[in-house]
Amino acid sequence: MRGIRAVGPRLAGVITGKWSAWLVLVLTAIASAGALMFGGEARSSTDSTAALPSDAQSAQVAELQRRLPSGQQNPALVVYSRDDAPLNPADREAIAAVGETFTQWAVNGQVSPPVFADDGSAALIAVPLPSDSGYERNGEVIDQLRAASRNDLPDGLNAQVTGGAGFSADVAGSFAGANTRLLLVTVAVVAVLLIVTYRSPWLWLVPLTVVGTADLVSNSMIAVVSRAIDMNIDASTTGIVDVLVFGAGTNYALLLIARYREELRRNADRRQAMRRALGSAGPAIAASAATVALSLLTLVAAVLANERAIGVAGAVGITVAALYGLVVLPAALTVCGRGLFWPFVPRPGQPEPTRTGVWARVGTFVSRRPVAILTGTLVLLALLASGLHDARLGLSRTEQFRVQAESIDGLQTLSRHFPAGQADPTVVLADETAADTVLTVAADTPGVVTIRPADRGEGLVLFDVVLAAEPDSADSYQTIRDLRERLAEVPEADALVGGSVAANLDSRDAAIRDLKVVVPLILAVVLLVLILLLRSLLAPLILVTSVVATFFAALGAGNFLFTGWLGYGGLDTSVPLLSFLFLVALGVDYNIFLTTRAREESRDGDTRQGIRTALAVTGGVITSAGILLAAVFAVLGVLPLVTLTEIGVIVGIGVLLDTLLVRTLLVPSIVMLLGRHFWWPSRLARHPAGPAPAPVATAPAVAVTPAGRATRDRTAPRS
Repeated sequence: MRGIRAVGPRLAGVITGKWSAWLVLVLTAIASAGALMFGGEARSSTDSTAALPSDAQSAQVAELQRRLPSGQQNPALVVYSRDDAPLNPADREAIAAVGETFTQWAVNGQVSPPVFADDGSAALIAVPLPSDSGYERNGEVIDQLRAASRNDLPDGLNAQVTGGAGFSADVAGSFAGANTRLLLVTVAVVAVLLIVTYRSPWLWLVPLTVVGTADLVSNSMIAVVSRAIDMNIDASTTGIVDVLVFGAGTNYALLLIARYREELRRNADRRQAMRRALGSAGPAIAASAATVALSLLTLVAAVLANERAIGVAGAVGITVAALYGLVVLPAALTVCGRGLFWPFVPRPGQPEPTRTGVWARVGTFVSRRPVAILTGTLVLLALLASGLHDARLGLSRTEQFRVQAESIDGLQTLSRHFPAGQADPTVVLADETAADTVLTVAADTPGVVTIRPADRGEGLVLFDVVLAAEPDSADSYQTIRDLRERLAEVPEADALVGGSVAANLDSRDAAIRDLKVVVPLILAVVLLVLILLLRSLLAPLILVTSVVATFFAALGAGNFLFTGWLGYGGLDTSVPLLSFLFLVALGVDYNIFLTTRAREESRDGDTRQGIRTALAVTGGVITSAGILLAAVFAVLGVLPLVTLTEIGVIVGIGVLLDTLLVRTLLVPSIVMLLGRHFWWPSRLARHPAGPAPAPVATAPAVAVTPAGRATRDRTAPRS
């Protein structure tokens, strides 16, 4: 046991040693360069159904459809229309002539003749493109097709390219350079907030460099893992992991540097100061990182592959960020010396802050009115959560992007002049021997406008089914369900219903299933880590409950913001689960930082004074960390996906609530009311209360640093 306990101090000694610190930095540089050199590209897929569980009907249809000729095609739909006017004879001639030029891009050079709307105001030409051309080649072809579709058109005649190929091209185009912009904006936000926090011309460079290197290394490690376990990584996953690494990594740096600065005021030897800082803040940082990483790994239980990818990739990123924060950052700070803090250099003998700082005053305020504060914060959280009363889960294809896209505009044009499902027909795949029965049953299903055989091969027949309802609407989903139920009554047909709308329905159902399964796992992981860390049952239950309340408040506020103010169609299917994960896993960090310090300060049995001291000491650094994390997550709005914007804003709101309301007022007020019973059933709960705390104005034990952080003078007598 003594040997195990000695590992921590020995490791801290190596990290902070006069020569070993340099060795740590050199070895880290070599290892980082190797990771960047050999990491390579992450595994990815252009299959739109790759994220679905294998037993989903739409995924099975996509797999079987690859055996048919139509499965090798990705259609582009060229839509011609006039603004509120019918097409004239000259328009029809021009459309037919332009359509003949599309054969150079079509599979086998075959392009269908124009299909004119019943109202005579629009025409549609389907151009089958190869499905295996990849994002880059598909984008080039769509650009050429769009240019050709507008050649020599009569004045006032509009051309728009949409369909699966057009949508894929616009998605890829909207993400072109988006992750680079995200990374640059993230770095800029972190740099500004670090400069404001430390008010030093160069101190901020050290944590930013360490966290930035950790982000690059984590991306390389994720690429290696993705190839090893056949896990697809898309652009949105990369963006989320970048934000996680920068947000969490910078938070760990803020906590460590704050504690290091405290110790520099007590120790002339900076290496000894860093060893003490690591011994104090290290366990909290390690517990925080373990909580986040293990919570992310619960996504392995999800059936949606993209959620599993976020879980594994995020866990890798957080682990790398924690290692760099606990090993590389301390070595770098030790090598640089205390002059790195210039012009506010902490030196031994400097007066410690007093308990008259802003966070000490907040603690005093909470201690005087705990019941009123507890009631007020709970009412506020409940009001914010009430924004969920009209929440809608799921977005249609036209609602998923914040950027203007021609494919979306084309879909809207199609929906005005053709049956709503014409642009994105549903697919029914069945045994060829039961084709007539399937045709009859499907045609009699409410909500089906037309059905026609579109392909045959290998004993299968494929039908294109046009629905009356708008794609991805509640009515279209109900029609898909009705189709599946009716066709299931024809067992000899082995019929499956797929297509984009069916895939979105399957994705929505899988997301709801994942929410029900993964959320309890996340709560169990967080609760277990807190129990082990705080050696208590009641305190962890209270902390987890407070974070869950924060989640519902943030989700309600976010839903009101997006649907009531910004006019979004609703919350995307993955938003509740991922927002819950990030808020619970990251939000509990601040409670870990607060309560571990409170536990340390409560060893004399005076829990109420311990929480006041902890709030005063950690108030500045936790507030800085929370504001930084909220700002970093808000940067997700740089990406074009509405999903990422919603996650970023909701997590940002939740982090601010947790930092400024829950950690500052709600949790301290509960501790004030419970006293030492907060630690039940640990020894602290049975420890007799110490003497009454000294008057706030005269006690000299806590102070605020020049950068706004409070510290506790361990040389002062405990009150």
